[in-house]
Amino acid sequence: MARVLVADDEESICVVLKTALTEAGHDVETVVTGGAAIEAAVGGDFDIAILDIRLPDMSGLDILSRLREHQPSLITLVITAQNTMANAIEAMKRGAFNYLTKPFDLDEVRALVARANEMRELTRTVGRIRTEVGERYEPGVTLVGTSTGMQEIFKTIGRVATSDATVLIEGESGTGKELIARAIHSHSSRWSGPFVALNCSAIPRDLLESELFGHERGAFTGANERRLGRFETAAGGTLFLDEVGDMAVELQVKLLRVLQEHEFSRVGNTQNMQTDVRIIAATNQNLERAVGEQRFREDLFFRLKVVPINVPPLRDRRGDIPELIRHFLGKINAEMGTDIAAVAADAEELLVHHPWRGNVRELENCLLRAAVLAPGRTLTAADLSLTESSPPPPLATSLAETLRVAVDGLVDDPNRPANDLHAAVVAAVERPLIEKVLRLTNGNQLRAAEMLGINRNTLRKKITMLAIDLGRGGK
Repeated sequence: MARVLVADDEESICVVLKTALTEAGHDVETVVTGGAAIEAAVGGDFDIAILDIRLPDMSGLDILSRLREHQPSLITLVITAQNTMANAIEAMKRGAFNYLTKPFDLDEVRALVARANEMRELTRTVGRIRTEVGERYEPGVTLVGTSTGMQEIFKTIGRVATSDATVLIEGESGTGKELIARAIHSHSSRWSGPFVALNCSAIPRDLLESELFGHERGAFTGANERRLGRFETAAGGTLFLDEVGDMAVELQVKLLRVLQEHEFSRVGNTQNMQTDVRIIAATNQNLERAVGEQRFREDLFFRLKVVPINVPPLRDRRGDIPELIRHFLGKINAEMGTDIAAVAADAEELLVHHPWRGNVRELENCLLRAAVLAPGRTLTAADLSLTESSPPPPLATSLAETLRVAVDGLVDDPNRPANDLHAAVVAAVERPLIEKVLRLTNGNQLRAAEMLGINRNTLRKKITMLAIDLGRGGK
């Protein structure tokens, strides 16, 4: 089961331990000095070492440190007498797995070695899983961002990854909704299963049912053979339904049944089949509005939105753009063989303030085009070919004039209490500003605070102070 090294200057203890552990199925070697223990451990292929903390030629603590340095995977147990418990504690601090106190019970020794061996196997399994995950985890799945919105998304991924809860990812096209879905899958217990993506808007409505559930031969014209649907090919893994808001209402009913009953039937077959699939859906639409317009079933909406993730558009997290630039250029250099080393300050300024209506996808494509065509190793503003940008504008003349008129009106207002002109002007500006931003973000206070450049708690205080009605969209 395991190769065990025993180091104790009492030969009787060596004999007893070797006998007990050999009977338990282990391969045991014994030594009586610290030097011999180090030589054997460094030169041999041992899994577990049992060290007496007091050996004639050197301290067991020193031996432990040396073994940790040369054989970090070696699991070490220490033997100590009751009056040297402090040394045992120090040994634990230095990385010992556990300790035995003299006199010890042989059943205790066997149990402790068995636990150490289980730990060894678990460590190897975890290492293998990490390697396999690294091989499966696509480089393009990396999520980048230090903004508050992205950090909240990372936290949510961590919370939901260990469960099978249905997730609804909402955000504009190009914001990285599929990358978030892949990240959830790769960090979940289903990581070894398939990740199957289906864009519901890219498939004709009359064929989408077959794509989802499969069909039998002869089920319809052109069905010349049986075909497995995405629910079957994604078995044991994750099915990502992109642009789920474009799904026909009659098909929404069948999807709802799958979510409720965990079963479906192929087109042309009445036999129900069980499914073991986690559903992650995404949309660039406002599904709550679609429900109100009866374009999307309310019961399906709530079934999908067990865990909602709202992905902010790139214009609302411009602080992430420099990091995204570095990330994409590294990826482009590796994949395309380009050698872009830097981005000029004027080019980065242009990139940071561009509208990015296509969001992160548009930014990546822009950098790819520039990297391939750039004559040098530094990207300049001329290399970017951006025809539309929005640098930080000065205060608009019309707004300034409006404020001047408003202030004149407040000054001349006989009903205005004395000595509160500043508060009156601020309130007159803040209320419509906050209401407008809340409408733009569909009531999402986190995104609204980012757009306003204030803390979320500060925004909440202002909402209360100004008596702003959040309505149904408030979060």
